[in-house]
Amino acid sequence: MLSEYIGRLPPYNRDKPRFVATLGALLSPIEQGRSAIEGLPEIFDLDSAAGVQLDQVGEWVGRARQVFMSRSGRVDELADEDYRLLLRAKIAANQWDGTPVGAKAVLDIVFSGATHAFAQDGFDMSMIFGISGKIPSEIFMSLLTGGYIPLKPSGVRATYLVVSVDSTPMFGFDVDNEYISGFDRSSWGVAA
Repeated sequence: MLSEYIGRLPPYNRDKPRFVATLGALLSPIEQGRSAIEGLPEIFDLDSAAGVQLDQVGEWVGRARQVFMSRSGRVDELADEDYRLLLRAKIAANQWDGTPVGAKAVLDIVFSGATHAFAQDGFDMSMIFGISGKIPSEIFMSLLTGGYIPLKPSGVRATYLVVSVDSTPMFGFDVDNEYISGFDRSSWGVAA
């Protein structure tokens, strides 16, 4: 911008080195400020933000980096990648339509790979959120059970279950898939 502006000077002033130097000194801070402002969207983008910038994005979304883990009774801080997953899940939960299919899509943001998440409507003002397959770490279970991913509809009782044996489906009748299976392959669902 600075060279472009100086290039627009009338020929009479263009030959004056002190005039050009004075303009450069006056316009240089403005140019630096403009460059910094142009970079702000990139710095605070959810995909590329890190550290304090990601904390600011989290404040805007409404989730802090610290997670209380009810089993151990301690507070842990999420790493950038895990925190980014939580923020994506929170954003998706804010757009959730209230259906079990929509809840599964939100849970799949956090629980993916060998960990399988599902939601089941009890049709009696209750909902079951289940985790089968690989048992997630305590911090990821706390994200679900601690309300960090707000999927509980108002007035509906939520139950959180996780398999009792790692890398197995949850026990259930009349279903045989990676989420729920019968006696031979599955394990009991226990409170998360």
